[in-house]
Amino acid sequence: METGAVICPLCERPLGRRRERHHLVPRLKGGRETVLLHPICHRKIHSLFAESVLARSYASIEALRGHPEIGRFIAWLADKPPDFHASTRTAKGRRP
Repeated sequence: METGAVICPLCERPLGRRRERHHLVPRLKGGRETVLLHPICHRKIHSLFAESVLARSYASIEALRGHPEIGRFIAWLADKPPDFHASTRTAKGRRP
């Protein structure tokens, strides 16, 4: 990894040209703190969790990384280049 590269805190790969800001606590729930993520990582988070669930149970990178489906996603993404993109399907039963 090159020195000084900005790293995605979710998948821990270097960020590419495209980056998105993720509110750890959704803005609608009063969140202000953001982290830079790959677009694919950001979309995966929002495909799995409703904003109320993010605010209540997954308001940190550590909590997100501890979710089994996020863990499988990170493992799958590990050898992909920084600007890799693929469609993200919404998980079945995401919104209770």
